[in-house]
Amino acid sequence: MNFRYLIFIHNMSDKNSDTKLREHLANERTFLAWVRTSVALMGLGFVIVKFALFLKEVSLLFKEQSITETEGFSAVIGVVIVAFGVVLSPFAYFQYKKVEKQINRQSYKSTSILSGFLTMAIMAGGILLILHLLSNINF
Repeated sequence: MNFRYLIFIHNMSDKNSDTKLREHLANERTFLAWVRTSVALMGLGFVIVKFALFLKEVSLLFKEQSITETEGFSAVIGVVIVAFGVVLSPFAYFQYKKVEKQINRQSYKSTSILSGFLTMAIMAGGILLILHLLSNINF
């Protein structure tokens, strides 16, 4: 065997392993971004629920009934957002493992199901929040 050929094959395997390593690291960064999104949603929902409880306490302190009318809906929204964050975590993990297998088999196929699901859920939640806020504004 030719010495140059062996060096060429060695360099090719180094490039292939470097490429595969970069792909795995990119997959892991994407997974961690999904985890951060999940934790952020859970934190946002928690804050919404706690703020709803704070509004209830303030309304009891000042004995105003108008504040408590929206408190229940805000608490429900907060709990739903926390639940959505919790449900998002396993989806992110399964997506990560799926892509990891595809990278190892060198058969990666892009899918946007998780991204589309998250986008639609956030849009639906945002629209519901806008409608809720508009219903509480006195024009």
